[in-house]
Amino acid sequence: MFPELVTRPDLKVFLPPIGGMTLYFFGDVSQLGKPETKVACRVHDECNGSDVFGSDICTCRPYLAHGIEVCIEMAQQGGVGLVVYNRKEGRALGEVTKFLVYNARKRQVGGDRAETYFARTECIAGVQDMRFQELMPDVFHWLGIKRIDRWASMSNMKHGALTAQGIEVVEQVAIPDALIPADARVEIDAKVAAGYFTSYSPPGAEELALAKGRGLHE
Repeated sequence: MFPELVTRPDLKVFLPPIGGMTLYFFGDVSQLGKPETKVACRVHDECNGSDVFGSDICTCRPYLAHGIEVCIEMAQQGGVGLVVYNRKEGRALGEVTKFLVYNARKRQVGGDRAETYFARTECIAGVQDMRFQELMPDVFHWLGIKRIDRWASMSNMKHGALTAQGIEVVEQVAIPDALIPADARVEIDAKVAAGYFTSYSPPGAEELALAKGRGLHE
């Protein structure tokens, strides 16, 4: 946790300590940076609860697995796949803060619902998100990647950061509905309503107010 978010109102900027990243390549890495090389990519922010322990409250693990499949397919077609695994646990708020937010979501009056998804994070941490996505594209510049042909991410913030720095995103790949756990429907609805990429119409206010997450004792 970072108590400075609450105890230091005098701070105008606070960048949490992020422990770096791991890059996973699929295919012939020597082809990266060439204009004719097609690239598939998943930019994934660490989520131990889902990635390691299999929690189904979010889509992190299934989306990571799907992103790997997209990268493997691209490599099989002669291109290169890349998974960028960033150490940004819980929107860079830390694992403890994330679990406190999950706990608050399950205990709140009215149940776990999308309309309060971001509010629960803000009331615990003081902010909705501590990730500074403007720095995220640095690794692509370093690798010489100027175009991502298939990008397995729904994040509007990451997409905006990439395109603002001149990296073209040809196709954005959303997580298939069949891979979304039932308890993660709250997360998806909230993010799509907030501007995340989707192939369908964003949910309305009535839909967001429905409690779709499991109850505390379920």
